[in-house]
Amino acid sequence: MIKLYFLTLTVFLAIDGLWLTLIAKNFYAKHLGYLMSKTPNLAAAGIFYLIYIVAMLVFVLVPAIEKKSLMQAITMGALFGLCAYATYDLTNLATIKDWPLLITVVDLIWGTTLSALVAGVSFSIYKWIS
Repeated sequence: MIKLYFLTLTVFLAIDGLWLTLIAKNFYAKHLGYLMSKTPNLAAAGIFYLIYIVAMLVFVLVPAIEKKSLMQAITMGALFGLCAYATYDLTNLATIKDWPLLITVVDLIWGTTLSALVAGVSFSIYKWIS
């Protein structure tokens, strides 16, 4: 499972990295600039990624691999991403003054899409190399 972990981590970082640095960087700056730090806390981000990938393996990828089901990987990845990103964004919407609803909606769509894509790609590559 170590191979699956590092494969999934690599896929996740590549896709999310593109999103955060190229696609949505200006979007987040526009809507959350008043809350954003000038320099991100890379240690906190790294811990998030390490924990998130463990959870993806436990709840999404290992069960899908055991059932040999790409569709299960994708659908459970989507559900997992929706739940995880909803925890963050809906909590912020409930507790942070002036938290933008648009950020919550975009993040929920992104978390769902990202996790489904990572699960599907990681499942496929893992099956191909195993």
